[in-house]
Amino acid sequence: MVAPGFVFGLVLPLLLRADSSADVGFRFASYIDNYMVLQKEPAGAVIWGYGVSGATVTVTLCQDQETIMKKVTSVKAHSNSWMVVLDPVKAGGPYEVMAQQILGRKNFTLRIHDVLFGDVWLCSGQSNMQMTVSQIFNATSELSNTAAYQSVRILSVSLSQAQQELEDLAKVDLQWSKPTLENLGHGNFTYMSAVCWLFGRYLHDTLRYPVGLLSSSWAGTPIEAWSSGRSLKACGVPRQGFMPSDLETGPSECSVLWNAMIHPLRNMTLKGVIWYQGTCTIVRSRHSLKTGARPSTMAPRGRQSASSHLDLSSTHPRDKQTVAYRLHLGARAVAYGAKLTFQGPLPQKIELLGNMGLLNLTYSQPIQVQRHNNKIFEISCCSDHQCKWLPAPMDTFSTQTLALNVKSCHDSLVAVRYAWTTWPCEYKQCPLYHPTSALPAPPFTAFITNQIPGYRSKVAK
Repeated sequence: MVAPGFVFGLVLPLLLRADSSADVGFRFASYIDNYMVLQKEPAGAVIWGYGVSGATVTVTLCQDQETIMKKVTSVKAHSNSWMVVLDPVKAGGPYEVMAQQILGRKNFTLRIHDVLFGDVWLCSGQSNMQMTVSQIFNATSELSNTAAYQSVRILSVSLSQAQQELEDLAKVDLQWSKPTLENLGHGNFTYMSAVCWLFGRYLHDTLRYPVGLLSSSWAGTPIEAWSSGRSLKACGVPRQGFMPSDLETGPSECSVLWNAMIHPLRNMTLKGVIWYQGTCTIVRSRHSLKTGARPSTMAPRGRQSASSHLDLSSTHPRDKQTVAYRLHLGARAVAYGAKLTFQGPLPQKIELLGNMGLLNLTYSQPIQVQRHNNKIFEISCCSDHQCKWLPAPMDTFSTQTLALNVKSCHDSLVAVRYAWTTWPCEYKQCPLYHPTSALPAPPFTAFITNQIPGYRSKVAK
């Protein structure tokens, strides 16, 4: 995928979005269709497809019957594919895109209409990303709230897996569409992704220009299935180097979803990617995402992603509005450079006060202690190469500091962690939040590296 940031066959015949002169061997890529959103300036959007080897293809961008630009290329012999990169276009529309193939005296034309330019986001992950709008809180209200968002366009990729990297999508469940009650709530775990839709809606409220949303997700799948073979190798993960958990009910073989549901999107110019993945897998597919002249940004960062779901007290929380809102804050900060708080407070300094039996945490942001919890912080206490996690009750606190009682550790205190359980908090009832943004402090694990005379602490290895 064309990016700086995160990201990418069976080639089945599709109904051509074209006039009657179209030839079956000449078509757009599977996801290039009416109502689509192409990435706006400063990036150049990609238009590509398949044709007859050696033919000349001219792509024309029009608005109100006026030609905006033309790009000419030829069909490659080895792949029978063609591609052009449009000059950067400002946000707006609608436009018409026409592709004309000429080979000798044969002339074939394809057209797509009501094309907008804006920001394009890919939404992927497992079941929490796949949950549709009809499955969430206030579904009836959310499904009917589409009139103001007709320039937020949606596409949903079909479930598919492959042993090799595919060049194009095998199938699309929902082609580029304007949002309606029917295509937002088609059925459970089908389309359209609630988190993806709500995320795009929040973005549109801020940006006030078109947003394109592609959902490509599959419930019960590990991150290894979504990662390329190259990234898994770079991370030291063998081809079959993990055992799927009981929660992983979808395809679990390495790279099979990358090959079929992400790699075919590599030519699409994106603004960014949001990923909603379970916490049981840790390998990330960052290494295989291409970087180039057409920018994309991964948002949110890993810790922010974890805190987006932290205090919603369910494996599949129906409150997807909160998740999407928190993710959109991350996108605005990371991808758009907005100066805002997009994740809860994390410690920037941890100091062991051995003579007082306290572990002092200094946070990078102000903290709001909403309630005391004597079990959510834990310390790793080690003796003779054996370690155990013990509760570290919250003690005193101030605007940016919090002290933990660590007197229960009579040996070497080597690490501290926070909220390191499956569901550490009741609904929006974690102990620590940012005071103004209502963002929960993210889970973390940290080593204790300072030595205190008279206290059996040592540098963690």
